[in-house]
Amino acid sequence: MAEAAVAAPVAESKGPGLIARLLGVIFSPRATYQAVVARPRVLGAFAITIGIMAITEGAFFTTPVMQEVLLDQQVKTVESFGVTINDQTYARMEQGIGRAAYTTPISLVIGIPIVAAIMAGIILAIWGMLMGGTGTFKQVYAILAHSGVIFALSVLFAMPLSYATHRMAGANLGVFVPMLEETSFLARFLGAIDLFLVWWSINVAIGVGVLFKKKTGGIAATFVGLYVVVALLLAIVRSGN
Repeated sequence: MAEAAVAAPVAESKGPGLIARLLGVIFSPRATYQAVVARPRVLGAFAITIGIMAITEGAFFTTPVMQEVLLDQQVKTVESFGVTINDQTYARMEQGIGRAAYTTPISLVIGIPIVAAIMAGIILAIWGMLMGGTGTFKQVYAILAHSGVIFALSVLFAMPLSYATHRMAGANLGVFVPMLEETSFLARFLGAIDLFLVWWSINVAIGVGVLFKKKTGGIAATFVGLYVVVALLLAIVRSGN
């Protein structure tokens, strides 16, 4: 009997479940990403994170308040690049806003996996092929899929706040300098720095560091630095028009 017990195979641990992994990305990213790269899976993570974003944005964009907020945001964005919106263009934008409750969720379902796949390829090319790290596309893709929980939190934060304030809101650095003119260069630059996106950049850097056995600091500095450069260029372009 004892010999049979010794001979019995030990069940292989499947690692933390889906919900535990998504919560782990928030509260314990390093340990969680170690589990993710050991057993890379993407379907469940995408289903929950994209589902939260699609349902939340779709529900809010059915309301007249958020349709007006979205239209105002789109008009301001287009005009900030020096484009003049005529009556026909405005009418087409209004028609598009009326369909936002359906088109926005569809674009999220289609776009997020594609963008994540492109990013996974770039990350694998840089930290895998060029820098000699060992990892697979599937592992990088799984890291990005799980990191989407941060974007889901961003949507859950921004949509109710935008509805309450009747303006497109978010956790950007611009909220700390309300005294600045909205169209000024500094206001536009700080407004483009979203704290959730900074958090996501650092979070993904932890996962990439775990996978390729690199220091997180350098990877995070690269991600955040590129984001800041893009925000700076956008602020320059918009301020010049």
